[in-house]
Amino acid sequence: MNTQDIALLKKLCTVHAPSGNESAMTDFLLQYIDEHKSSWKHKVKVKSGGKFQDCIVLVFGKPKVAAFAHIDSIGFTVAYDNKLVPIGGPEAETGFELVGQDSKGKINTKIVHDESKNYLVCDYKRSIDRGTTLTFKPIFKDLKTHVQSCYLDNRLGVYAMLKVCETLENGIVVFSCYEEHGGGTVPFLIKYLYKKYNISQTLISDITWVTSGVKSGEGVAISLRDSRIPRKKYLDKIEQIAAQSGIKYQLEVEGAGGSDGREIQNSPYPIDWCFIGAPEENVHSPSEKVHNDVSPRPALN
Repeated sequence: MNTQDIALLKKLCTVHAPSGNESAMTDFLLQYIDEHKSSWKHKVKVKSGGKFQDCIVLVFGKPKVAAFAHIDSIGFTVAYDNKLVPIGGPEAETGFELVGQDSKGKINTKIVHDESKNYLVCDYKRSIDRGTTLTFKPIFKDLKTHVQSCYLDNRLGVYAMLKVCETLENGIVVFSCYEEHGGGTVPFLIKYLYKKYNISQTLISDITWVTSGVKSGEGVAISLRDSRIPRKKYLDKIEQIAAQSGIKYQLEVEGAGGSDGREIQNSPYPIDWCFIGAPEENVHSPSEKVHNDVSPRPALN
């Protein structure tokens, strides 16, 4: 990744966009697209707002494949007496710094475990407005061989799709919402893509975990299964393309976890999917860490 790419990824990681509150990321992406689309190799049609809620659909040429990258992150909702209710599955340790904003101003606070009540609260000088969302304070580090920050999941997947847009001729890039907290936007997005463009092949640009079988720095992970099982004939096609590309990759097999692919498989439409993502350490923590040469860049043409 060059200096410009690092700067873009760093900016993406600072945008406050937990599940259900993605509008700031939507605004950032729409502005980025508007500023850069004239330099992209092919023209793009931008679908956003209204029935798309905070999602964005970018259509290039005559698409046969769509790639999904979710723009939301994990985080916390403030309840009563500054109690913290998790959004998705964040790591939550005493001392982790959180940021956000309510009607009274910007918030910079820390997680505290209330031993007497056995739940998490934030250590703040006043009562925070109920329903305020808080996210990890971004501290981005370029470690040369790795990048480290909160929310590389899935800002790295979003970054990869923005890079794909630079040269994409025929295909669709979808920026979806709510993935970290159980999905919710993919069902109406996939219906739209199937009905409007007859899309039957999809890719998922997301982040996976470093495990005993998937190593950091050994290439992007092509997932053969997680809690859902994609159709093997389609997976074989993706692996063949990956092998021919010369790009380093590794195969992942897990029995748990999920992505936007879960929503696609649960849809009533005959649509294939394949998850492709960089392996990450310290998942869902303030210090997620990814080797810097394995950003998922699926070939859509």
